[in-house]
Amino acid sequence: MNDSTVTLPWLVIRQDDNGNRYRVGRYATRAEAQKIADSLDSRGHKQLYWVQRIDQNGPGGEDPLG
Repeated sequence: MNDSTVTLPWLVIRQDDNGNRYRVGRYATRAEAQKIADSLDSRGHKQLYWVQRIDQNGPGGEDPLG
């Protein structure tokens, strides 16, 4: 498999205290993304982290954060 065929449909998203959302990273599996989100969430900061799948069947299968 080469880089052009790798699919990374799972996002880790962070929301700060002002409601701004940022993509932390893209991952191949939900488990991998959840592990990252959990490790970031355990740091004790007030930010919210969650895992979201990019809709592969939607309009262009686009990233919800652009």
